[in-house]
Amino acid sequence: MAFNFIDTVHSYFGNELIGKAENYLNEGTVSVKKGLEAIIPISLAGLVHKAETGHADQLLNHAREAYHSGLGDKLLDSFIPGGEGIPAKGPAYISSIFGDQFGKIANAVSSFAGLKGSSTSSLFGITLPFILALLGKHAEENDLSSSGLASSLSSEKSSFLAAVPESFNISSLLGVKENPEERYTRRIEEKRSSSGWVTPTLLALLAVIAVGWLLRSCNKEAPPMETPTPSTDTLITTQTDTVVISREPIKLKLPNGVELDAYKGGIEDLLIIFINDSLAASGKDNWFDFNELNFQFGTAEIIPESESELNNIIKILQAYPKVKIKIGGYTDKIGDEVANKKLSQDRADAIAAALKAAGVGSQVVGAEGYGSEFAKYPADAPEADRIKDRRVSVSVREK
Repeated sequence: MAFNFIDTVHSYFGNELIGKAENYLNEGTVSVKKGLEAIIPISLAGLVHKAETGHADQLLNHAREAYHSGLGDKLLDSFIPGGEGIPAKGPAYISSIFGDQFGKIANAVSSFAGLKGSSTSSLFGITLPFILALLGKHAEENDLSSSGLASSLSSEKSSFLAAVPESFNISSLLGVKENPEERYTRRIEEKRSSSGWVTPTLLALLAVIAVGWLLRSCNKEAPPMETPTPSTDTLITTQTDTVVISREPIKLKLPNGVELDAYKGGIEDLLIIFINDSLAASGKDNWFDFNELNFQFGTAEIIPESESELNNIIKILQAYPKVKIKIGGYTDKIGDEVANKKLSQDRADAIAAALKAAGVGSQVVGAEGYGSEFAKYPADAPEADRIKDRRVSVSVREK
């Protein structure tokens, strides 16, 4: 009897786990359920894509490692305050499976389920390692090679893709090719098998709908799925945060005639006001937080979509060549402090390196990661508070 991956995974995510997850994440039951409804099949589809693109050996190694790390036995503990939380290898697994697509995937799930970005990332960071552990267990119990595991996953590819909510453009998110007609047919077959029967009348009706849908698809290009602004994770537990703020766009004119597109009260606006204020003294007591500077999940790699704000800072430094700044990286109090400090340092260094590459490196007098040293909120504070402690900032040291 074939091993049914998706049903096996779903069997672990029952009401008890969902209840713990919603309390741990401070999210509603419906949002957590919808999040998992998307995360589980997307994770499985990502594993299939990994295996089918020449990385079956790496996938098997991940699966065995997750299994022998005991991750399959720690699922419930992940959603208990002071419990396991996101596995240390979680960010590496996510990066390996999804690469630079993860920001887009996480944002799409957050939008679909109504979850905070941090909650979506936590669910991915716990679910994917758990699935890998189950695959590792299955592989070892059945003495599967990498090609055997890949074949086993590929045999259920259709069910994984069919389980992905219809609002997701899985081809765009994962690069997985899928025929819309086949997807439609699979969903009909699933409904038939789940109910045990389908009346001829209903089948005829569904066939008419299918033909109409296919004809419409031939004559009209499907609109692209909206993707929210990439989110930021600035702590080692690799939570990703999506904050929606109503802001007023403004134009900022620099002394050299360059004009910036920015927001009122954003880092560019406040930084220029400070530089031009003769009464504002430069020094370590004045910091300006980036508003839209984001990094790839759990790394110090700047997301290309968020580089506009960094480019604006470069233009400001070019317009004010006497200004010198220091870069600071910060996290909240969750997670290992040594790891937090390293990640914050890596990100501060990444900003400094980007400024240097743009030719304004001489205006950067330092880059320092402070970890949670200056965090204002305790580890058990609400997410809405802790998010304020996760940031990258600029301090004007000379002007």
